[in-house]
Amino acid sequence: MPESEALDVLLLAGRMEIRGSCGYTVRLAQRLADWGVAATLISPDLKLLEPKVRQQLRCREYRQTDFPLWGTFVRWCLLHDLRQRPPALIHVQSRRALKLGNWLARQLDVPLALTVHDHLVSRERLAIDRRLCRKIIAVSPSVRDDLVDRQGFPQKLVTVIAGGVEIPPRPEGQAPLDPRHIAVVGTAGPLETIKGMPYFLGAARLVHDIRPDLEFVVAGSGPEEASLRRIARELGIAEMVTFVPYVRDFTESLEAMDVFCLPSLQQGLGTIMLEAMALGRPVIASRVGGITGILRDGETGLTVPPSDSAALARRILELIDNPARAQAIGAAARRLVAEDYNVDRMVLQTAELYHEISACQPKLSPLAPN
Repeated sequence: MPESEALDVLLLAGRMEIRGSCGYTVRLAQRLADWGVAATLISPDLKLLEPKVRQQLRCREYRQTDFPLWGTFVRWCLLHDLRQRPPALIHVQSRRALKLGNWLARQLDVPLALTVHDHLVSRERLAIDRRLCRKIIAVSPSVRDDLVDRQGFPQKLVTVIAGGVEIPPRPEGQAPLDPRHIAVVGTAGPLETIKGMPYFLGAARLVHDIRPDLEFVVAGSGPEEASLRRIARELGIAEMVTFVPYVRDFTESLEAMDVFCLPSLQQGLGTIMLEAMALGRPVIASRVGGITGILRDGETGLTVPPSDSAALARRILELIDNPARAQAIGAAARRLVAEDYNVDRMVLQTAELYHEISACQPKLSPLAPN
């Protein structure tokens, strides 16, 4: 389809970071053209995007849009540029960009959609423009229910489109927990309080007392990094825990893990967990939020109560002591993600929603290659 005939959509993001919600935005920007959508990604900071990925996208960087004085000038520059060719729809990618999205939608008089990736914190309210916001996309039924029950949004305003990830080719070489190499138990994601990383380190301490031959990995960066390194030292496991803070994505770290743990205290969906599952890694995760709708305990993963290092340690040992079961769970997890959480499904459902909002034909077929 010629670009002039495609539906123009603005993907309005916050600062691009190494986290699941930003991966969601990038995957949309990369694949929407297959479904008749010309997507432009706008962010105040794109430097963490891989250069080759950035070259593939139609994207622009407008720095400091959230600054009180200079940001006002930048926002008007952005509005001026958009008025040259207004989008048919603004899709706000995170709550951080919502204020700017509301303002742009009002100035351009175009409809707005918003994706909510996580449960809102206590007393937080979503200040959407009720006239222009046509849909709120929740990444899981758990997030949807939270928006309807606690925020009071009408059910018809909120729809669920689960995040999707790429399904890599079936991995070659050693399977998880192959006895010919040292087993690695890891976690990955933004190092923030809500991710519950201290409980992973507490579990690592308990597991190390029984299986001192294991190694542990914490991949990611964030405000809790210094605190987590201190905890590892205080627990006496600093030499067994490798921190990997300088990454542009988590693929390499996930491939190095035999078991992936997600000890979150709350979780909207768990995109990085889905990426681990797509690699065939057995997952142990907290029974919170959107995770409960993905993992079937003992089949596609193992679940534990949140904030419980002892329970997490027991389930890590459960997999370590039974590699065949761990590999079977990893294989089942990969099949689940391929069927229900693949990126094509996510992008198609999102493109259909755009066309519905824009009163275009919602039933789409993949476009033929140029």
